[in-house]
Amino acid sequence: MNFVEQIKQPIISEIELFEEKFKGAMLSKVPLLNRITYYIVRRKGKQMRPMFVFLVAKMVSDGGFDERTYRGASVVELIHTATLVHDDVVDESNRRRGFFSLNAIWKNKIAVLVGDFLLSKGLLLSIDNEDFDLLKLISIAVREMSEGELLQIEKARKLDITEEVYFDIIRKKTATLIAACCGIGAASVGANKDTVQQMRKFGEYIGMAFQIKDDLFDYYDGKIGKPTGIDIKEKKMTLPLIYTLNTCSSKEKSWLINSIKKHNRDKKRVKEVIAFVKENGGIEYTTSKMNDYKNKAIAILENYPASEYKTSLIRMIDYVVEREI
Repeated sequence: MNFVEQIKQPIISEIELFEEKFKGAMLSKVPLLNRITYYIVRRKGKQMRPMFVFLVAKMVSDGGFDERTYRGASVVELIHTATLVHDDVVDESNRRRGFFSLNAIWKNKIAVLVGDFLLSKGLLLSIDNEDFDLLKLISIAVREMSEGELLQIEKARKLDITEEVYFDIIRKKTATLIAACCGIGAASVGANKDTVQQMRKFGEYIGMAFQIKDDLFDYYDGKIGKPTGIDIKEKKMTLPLIYTLNTCSSKEKSWLINSIKKHNRDKKRVKEVIAFVKENGGIEYTTSKMNDYKNKAIAILENYPASEYKTSLIRMIDYVVEREI
């Protein structure tokens, strides 16, 4: 049993039931839409988001939940899938998780319309069942994800990202969705406002650690899921680079900025940048920041009694910072 399967173990029957409910939530009277949504369901990933919803719901309610929690998980997946479909169009990406993206098969117009359809399905699932608190949590996440992407685009043009702005970008781009999952998990079982906020914070800290780990992959050798140097090629300013720019001499800083602005497609130069960042403590510093977020997430869980759900959430934190891909 791999690490993710181990984490999933206490909620395995709930995840299986969720898959059926999620398929139902995407149904339409348009045959083309059903063909496309069937394709989406078939290429599901590790299902981290529903896992967060279910594990948190079980932990804060001593093991019980009902239809509202399933709806919460479905809303998260519908709206998250909509944003991914739109992202692939914006990025002109032809692959996702090893499969062809929707825009690669059905072209951009259909992909955008399918994204809109999934978004409206998510909104209506909440509205029809008067889950307004859950809808608010996911809507905040979508707003922040859009802001984070736009902030990153704006800053990438100037390459003047400070550490503070970097953390703001990753909190909005990545952490806010995991925060929503954990908040929705708690809210779906009637937890009080303080618990919902605490679980949102917990999700945010894991999301921050997750994105920092992702940014570290750019500096790793070997065949992981992501090719090395890709962030540099795309002129993305991540923490290892930001730290190095802030601590090196002005001459080295000019060389680094010039490398990213004008030589970001030169493989040899990109390798030199990676080596320079490693030599100047960028990786150690970034790893220590990732571990800070990991420890903050674990500290929140200490407020809850021991349970198999809490154990799985601790394993989830370990998986986020130790994964190889």
